[in-house]
Amino acid sequence: MSEELLINVTPRETRVALVENGMLQELHIERASRRGVVGNVYKGRVQRVMPGMQAAFVEIGLDRAAFLHASDIVRTPSEPAEPGAVDAPPAPAAPPPAIASLVHEGQDIVVQVVKDPISSKGARLTTQISIPSRYLVLLPYSRVIGVSARIEDEAERARLKSLMAELVDGSGLGYIVRTNAEGQGAEALAEDIAYLRRAWQMIRDAGTGGAVGKAIYDDLSLPLRALRDMMGREVDKVRVDSRETYERMLAFARQFMPDLAERVEHYSGERPVFDLYGIEEEIQRAMLKEVPLKSGGHLIVDQTEAMTTVDVNTGSFLGQRNLEETVYRTNLEAAQAVARQLRLRNLGGIIIIDFIDMIDEEHKRQVLRTLEKGLARDHAKTAVHDFSPLGLVEMTRKRTTESLERQLCEPCHECGGRGSLKTGETIMNEIFREITRAVRQFEASQLLVIASPAVVSKITEEESAAVAELEEFLGKGIRFQADDQYAQEQFDVVLL
Repeated sequence: MSEELLINVTPRETRVALVENGMLQELHIERASRRGVVGNVYKGRVQRVMPGMQAAFVEIGLDRAAFLHASDIVRTPSEPAEPGAVDAPPAPAAPPPAIASLVHEGQDIVVQVVKDPISSKGARLTTQISIPSRYLVLLPYSRVIGVSARIEDEAERARLKSLMAELVDGSGLGYIVRTNAEGQGAEALAEDIAYLRRAWQMIRDAGTGGAVGKAIYDDLSLPLRALRDMMGREVDKVRVDSRETYERMLAFARQFMPDLAERVEHYSGERPVFDLYGIEEEIQRAMLKEVPLKSGGHLIVDQTEAMTTVDVNTGSFLGQRNLEETVYRTNLEAAQAVARQLRLRNLGGIIIIDFIDMIDEEHKRQVLRTLEKGLARDHAKTAVHDFSPLGLVEMTRKRTTESLERQLCEPCHECGGRGSLKTGETIMNEIFREITRAVRQFEASQLLVIASPAVVSKITEEESAAVAELEEFLGKGIRFQADDQYAQEQFDVVLL
């Protein structure tokens, strides 16, 4: 598996593309006007306690108050962790106490953002602070030492746990050993521990004396986060097209990952760095609902407020043997494509996949295995369930930031985000009804209708007889005026 990180920097926007075997897998965007706040720690103030929701709204200086649920408030030393990061799943948590017994209105509280504001919802908060470094995650309110589940070698897991136990002896702080720590020695881990302890002390000091609504700990900028979180030994190169950003990244790499620093390169080619692998075209395709498959089939990806649905279709693929074999082959290809599209489009929450119906139970199992294998390299936590009685696969993918589409697009001004427009005939009938209503309510010798050119053209050229009939019925003259500023569904009826 060959991987590259391509980093494109402009004054107002930074983009990071993860490319595997020449194919774009992930795209991360950070804009100066709207930088994400996940991972930032704030000194907040409880604005309102909602007992019925077991939650509180906390003012942290953002446009909207942030949401803090009772289950995300630290009460006793616990075992928070990165998704799938500890050796065994934690025991089922007891229901949290009543929110009113945990916080009260006007209380100052130190919180961390775990989910950016999405759509109309404010940020999601926790008081279970976690601070990541290159090889570790510090859990100040825990005493556990966990090892990432992605480190599968049992001997290596035991070595890392033993090493960490010696390094943090008596500190009273918990740590998770990240996947990047595989093969690292005591010196590298000790450096991370020292860095994390300094960061935690700074947060504690600022939480005591800092101003409410102020960030007391900012996560790294996107290029440095990419190095910290995505730069593994399987990444062959990191190419960045900004000299200034390259120098900052190189300094960061030399300090925290000296053995990989030589892989960070300044890209000075004449072609834009994203053109190396057709990234711009891939981004444009990721905005489309239809995803073609090599077999001739295709996916239809539909993102809604409640969930994302993926429909699999055979299209022109007829197969070589029989229908069941055709469906099976299409579903196998679709499972790989779905896993990639979820990462690329950064789709999260509830996801429903409607594979083409299969009869053979072994075929169903193989399709699920293919989907799970494709999701194995996903940095976001995923959970895939078996086929439902209706033949649907339900899954979830952890969502911390807006999807790619919602970062790059806005609802259509023409249709208001519905994805469809009323037909010209529908608008024409609405106009006729509005004319009739206006004439019955107000005195007028003539009426003027202002609408979009397409609607006016349809009425005057195709429905002139209907207009003449209406004029005769009302005893009023009707004029039509086309205006390029009017959207298809907009119109005004003016009494003259």
